[in-house]
Amino acid sequence: MSTAPKAEILELAQMATYQDGSIVSRQITKAEAGNVTLFAFDAGQELSEHTAPFDALVHILDGQAEIYISGQLYQLETGQAIILPAGQPHALKALQKFKMLLTMIRA
Repeated sequence: MSTAPKAEILELAQMATYQDGSIVSRQITKAEAGNVTLFAFDAGQELSEHTAPFDALVHILDGQAEIYISGQLYQLETGQAIILPAGQPHALKALQKFKMLLTMIRA
């Protein structure tokens, strides 16, 4: 998977397009220490509950999402962000089409 060009201005919200009934992802950058991935969710799409071994920052670039962390519901909209704690179960659902930037740092 290719990553975004370096030393260029990126219009992140424009780098992944919505596709009907799908979740689209695009790797922005990847390194041993972590990675940054852009996602575009069509309305109603979701990621089922899972855990990750590292903290992850979710930043909503467009739209609205429901994010569950250890059973607690958070509703985020454009411009908001939340940290998904390592080892805690979490899930995401698109209330409407939304785009998010996921930053995971391996530590």
